[in-house]
Amino acid sequence: MSPDLNGRLLGRTAVVTGSTSGIGAGIARALAAEGAHVLVTGRDEERGAKVVAEIEAAGGRADFVAADLGLGAEAIRALAARVGELLGGAPDVLVNNAAQLIPATRTQDTDEATVASALAVSVAAPFLLTRELVPGMVARGSGAVVNIGSINGLVGMAGAALYSATKAAVHALTKAWAAEFGPAGVRVNTVAPGPTRTEWNERHRDLLAGMVAGIPARRLSTVEEVAAAVVFLASDEASNIHGATLPVDGGFTTV
Repeated sequence: MSPDLNGRLLGRTAVVTGSTSGIGAGIARALAAEGAHVLVTGRDEERGAKVVAEIEAAGGRADFVAADLGLGAEAIRALAARVGELLGGAPDVLVNNAAQLIPATRTQDTDEATVASALAVSVAAPFLLTRELVPGMVARGSGAVVNIGSINGLVGMAGAALYSATKAAVHALTKAWAAEFGPAGVRVNTVAPGPTRTEWNERHRDLLAGMVAGIPARRLSTVEEVAAAVVFLASDEASNIHGATLPVDGGFTTV
């Protein structure tokens, strides 16, 4: 189905990091369905091409840009340069979704390499990419950044110390950036998914079953539900929302 001619993001551009699978891919599809030209990014060219093909088959517009955000500042500068080439400037929407997923691990069993990698991908990368792309939004006087946080950044869970720390940092960046960029017309907000039905989480059904049993919705969120929250925050419907965290968690953090 072609994007609605009255789509909320018609004529706009978007970059979604880590969007070759899972929640990121769902966000890319949802933004494109609202009319945005979406840049799908990630390490896996084959999976990226599949997401682009899905978007194009539905009548949307997308391109794939290979990027390994764990490689540091040079790789991120190269991604930002490619974004500028393909879009002709800064995107209208930046979704900082890429993160290192970490299985439940006790703090004493977490090795230094995992700590360094998680901080590089989940904290340094969104910081550096925002540093590269948002000044263009500021110069234009408009833009929206949506960071993908997590309920792990809001509540404490045993075995999730490192992942929780990275997501709490993302939540803190949202508030600081909202204060910094909001006066220039750039809105920054967070979507914080709870237990969500993804390929990764299918491997951890037993753990998730225990979490879901105690929440009001009594079920996992879907990728589409998380993506819908991102679309809302990226759109003009959220024009006066700055620095907010929107949980999509079935009530996990609110009841």
